Amino acid sequence: MSGGEEPEGLRAATRLTRAGRRPEWTGRVVNTPVWRGSTHLYASEAERRRAGGRDDPAQFFYGRRGAPTQWSLAEALTEIEPGAHGTVLYPSGVAAIAGCLLAVLSPGDRLLMSDNAYDPARSMATGLLARMGVETRFFDPLDLAAYAGLVAEFRPQAVWLENPGSLTMEVCDVPELARIARAHDAVSLIDNTWASPLGFPALERGCDIAMMSLSKHVGGHSDLMMGSASAAEPLFGRLRRTALDLGQVVSPDDAALAARGLRTMQVRLAASTRSAARIAAWLAEQPQVARVMCPLLESDPGHALYARDFTGGCGLFSFVLETGDMDASGRVVDALKLFGIGYSWGGYESLALPIAPHVHRTVMASPTRPHGDAGATRPAIRLSIGLEDGEDLIADLAQALARMDEA
Repeated sequence: MSGGEEPEGLRAATRLTRAGRRPEWTGRVVNTPVWRGSTHLYASEAERRRAGGRDDPAQFFYGRRGAPTQWSLAEALTEIEPGAHGTVLYPSGVAAIAGCLLAVLSPGDRLLMSDNAYDPARSMATGLLARMGVETRFFDPLDLAAYAGLVAEFRPQAVWLENPGSLTMEVCDVPELARIARAHDAVSLIDNTWASPLGFPALERGCDIAMMSLSKHVGGHSDLMMGSASAAEPLFGRLRRTALDLGQVVSPDDAALAARGLRTMQVRLAASTRSAARIAAWLAEQPQVARVMCPLLESDPGHALYARDFTGGCGLFSFVLETGDMDASGRVVDALKLFGIGYSWGGYESLALPIAPHVHRTVMASPTRPHGDAGATRPAIRLSIGLEDGEDLIADLAQALARMDEA
């Protein structure tokens, strides 16, 4: 890059191409090279002593603390998360969830978790955290009055959010949920993988820690596992110290792949979001479909909040079939030719997966929910729309839905 000061007010697409590319890391090449090495060498004993501090994340010390490949990616993620002081990298999204929760909770503490959170986050609360003496209660993120009362009564140290909710895609009022948490001295954390900071600047919306699975949109090519968490000080310091204490480190090769994916993330997100909106609208008109759960649609109960708080979305949404035969979702998925069957999402390829959301709910299984009892009495399917032509995907879905009732 040429020298001089960066212009003020650069837009997201421009920041994505430039973030994290310090000249001292890239040299005369465009991308930060892959620095592989466990041992860092010093020119003198005095230099080694100076490098022993833990305050500077971008400091040669030992491979477990990273090198320019990892530092460049972390800095780039910080630059696209308004309000962040720094970003910690983890070897997977679930490792990032664990790192975040362990950084803010101690034995005897209390956690409130959104009832539509990603299942591994729920399992972390009911498993690892329960074993270390943390009490968790699940709450309905759409019932603000009940939530406010629960925060006042339960006095949690932390609140875990996800927006939109996993599987059933409810959109909650994150600014208000975070405000209530902060008023009671609770840290608000959010899994912001769905929209990323490009579509939902979580720290600006009031959250204290924003976590992502980089395996999804940032990687974008289904070939790496990684997670991240960004925060302002002093919480960034707590995240980093906990990660160092746990020995969390990411491969420089994976960091280079994630950095490469980051540069094209906005155009990929825009393309998959356009296709998802088109496909969701088409599905809503099909007689075999009872309900489409996608905040991109104006008819969705969460669309007003989506339009207020988000600047972009992604290709992930779900729909419920118009049948009581719970095996029908499997038949539809098996009939698809252009969709893979897999647990991940956010890659360039489209995926489809039968889902049963009610299995992962504690307080949100009521038919009075805005999305009803999605998946409780009818089969449901989650789609991740990739970069294929949307019309080809619609044609594939049409032929698969036509075979839904085949024995």
